[in-house]
Amino acid sequence: MNRPGPLGWGFPWAARIDYGMASTEEKTVLVLQGGGALGAYQAGAYEALCEGGYAPRWVAGISIGAVNAAIIAGNPPDRRVRRLREFWERVSSRLVAWPLGKDDNSRRLFNDTSAALAAIAGVPGFFEPRIPPAVFMPQGTPEALSVYDTAPLYATLNELIDFDLLNSGAVQLSIGAVQVLTGNMKYFDTTRQPLGPEHVMASGALPPGFPPIEIDGEFYWDGGILSNTPTEVIFDDNPRRNSLIFAVHLWNPEGPVPQSIWEVLHRQKDIQYSSRIASHITRQQQTHRLRHVISQLVRHIPDEVRQSEAVRELAGYGCVTQMHVVRLLAPRLENENHTKDIDFSPSGIGMRREAGYEATMRALKQTPWQGEFDPIDGVILHESMPDLAVAAE
Repeated sequence: MNRPGPLGWGFPWAARIDYGMASTEEKTVLVLQGGGALGAYQAGAYEALCEGGYAPRWVAGISIGAVNAAIIAGNPPDRRVRRLREFWERVSSRLVAWPLGKDDNSRRLFNDTSAALAAIAGVPGFFEPRIPPAVFMPQGTPEALSVYDTAPLYATLNELIDFDLLNSGAVQLSIGAVQVLTGNMKYFDTTRQPLGPEHVMASGALPPGFPPIEIDGEFYWDGGILSNTPTEVIFDDNPRRNSLIFAVHLWNPEGPVPQSIWEVLHRQKDIQYSSRIASHITRQQQTHRLRHVISQLVRHIPDEVRQSEAVRELAGYGCVTQMHVVRLLAPRLENENHTKDIDFSPSGIGMRREAGYEATMRALKQTPWQGEFDPIDGVILHESMPDLAVAAE
């Protein structure tokens, strides 16, 4: 497999421009969306990246993406895939057999049964229903703020993650959560502070199912409430770096017009949690194109003017790095519906993990980020579209 040369991802001109906040250091980055049970797709994608020699040096996640990201950052390279498998096998262990036939109606009933079981009885190693229910608990108590108790997740994280290793700097980890008081996004990052299981749980504290998590006197909810795709933390990094960014998206922003109320619920959830990723990428492409234009313009300024304090300050807004974004979009499974993110059945988890692996391996074989690109482009998007649907076996 071809690897990048010392001057960058196919754009040697970049090394000759010295203006703008930029670093010639290259970085492989993994961005993981939130999506409950759909997060098994990310585990398969990571396994393929490791086999292809693209293990990330920076992982950013929200909600279930934060859980997967923390498992990656909190384990040595030779143990990460195994730990991810252990997590997904644990949370999918409640239904161990396919009790029905394999026709479409049976599969649909099985999927719905799996989701209903998770909603009623909880998910092993993840969450369990509160008894007595929250409505019967005194206002203001933690027990009154959520339908489920996430104490099992706390135990699971401590078992599967070495938080000393996670905070060692071997892999940078960024986790997004929303401040309940202000409604603003907060990114917890291992380059700025030590992270523990509470930071991971804060990122996945989706109300009203899960309780808010208190960190340093502030309460946090699931980052997906505000933005389910943590790409902004990558694009806003300073100094910027030449990057190959694998963005694993679990919700499809495009889809058919619904024909029933159940399809309405399904389509609404896809749109809501896809987080307008297309518009986000477009805005970042525009922003970084302007940064490149600034850097090109500075080259035409006479040396004596270029060295002035005012011009140097303005030149600092320029940039010469290129970020290649490979979007890996999870496919639709046959007969899935609006409950797909709580379908923790072994068959559903297994199919999504395999789909993530296969889609990522296809993208790595294509290597669309290799070659020559317009020097004005700072963010280049490569779509790795899935098959329209993955058949259940």
